[in-house]
Amino acid sequence: MKKEKIILKDYNYMDWRNYMAASENKMPNNLINRVFTIPYIDKMINDSKNKDTFYDCVREYTEGRTAFTYGDAIGQLYRHMDSYYRNEYFYKNAILNQLLLEKHDIRNSLALTELPIEDSKADFVIINGRGTVYEIKTDLDNFSRLEHQIADYYKAFKYVNVVVGYKQYEKVKVMLEGSGVGIFVMGRNGKLMCRKVAKCNDKDLCHETIFRILRKNEFESILYKHFGKLPEVNSFLYYRECRKWVSDINVKTFQKNMLECLKKRIKITDEKTFEEKIPYELRFYAYFTKQKKNQYQIINEFWNNKMEG
Repeated sequence: MKKEKIILKDYNYMDWRNYMAASENKMPNNLINRVFTIPYIDKMINDSKNKDTFYDCVREYTEGRTAFTYGDAIGQLYRHMDSYYRNEYFYKNAILNQLLLEKHDIRNSLALTELPIEDSKADFVIINGRGTVYEIKTDLDNFSRLEHQIADYYKAFKYVNVVVGYKQYEKVKVMLEGSGVGIFVMGRNGKLMCRKVAKCNDKDLCHETIFRILRKNEFESILYKHFGKLPEVNSFLYYRECRKWVSDINVKTFQKNMLECLKKRIKITDEKTFEEKIPYELRFYAYFTKQKKNQYQIINEFWNNKMEG
């Protein structure tokens, strides 16, 4: 079957105002970007000596009060991002809260972030009854790699959405005209709105791409399911032989099997506890951090602790 060619229309990607905003705010925005990452928040919450960058951000962007909690400070920084600089963390946190927590039962759904797919990394993936990729383009991003990214994602997933700020909507609307790619727009109020529904595209699914997403125990479980056994070869040839075997499985069936395996990686089993104990601003962090032991309690204590100095 002939593969669908996604053709994105050319556009002048960054106007003069965006360029000037990026130049003028480069250093302050870098501070915020460094704070709102999973590794930095891990260190900040679990190690009292790793807060220098956070304090620099607080001095730069808050009202300068000394007797407030870490939660107060994070809330103010988050509101600053909302008003002036919605970075990738802000978008990912919005997707997790608005598209996963509000619309799905997280006991039966899974979110993934920065999932390697061929030469690209999917910003956000939600797997429930189906798998959907969300590619984020903030107001300061360009679209130079978007066509290539979409082509990569369709090799493993049937549904792809691009998530943009309201300033980028007209650009991406023109670029994606005639394609099956969906569009979500973050409005001025921070709400995500679906402006174009993603259509199913299963023409470009690729055995090799899907296989590389799976962990060893996952593709072995699929082989057992279809063949009742595993290849009996030496370790040097084993991986190659497994790839050969999966190529005999119908690619749509193989993709469905992949989704079933990925759903078993469920990270959160108690939605009520998660939403009650984790502040809105830190839910993306809490969902994806690898520091799981007693982390809800640790986050809650950190949030309510008064800042030092």
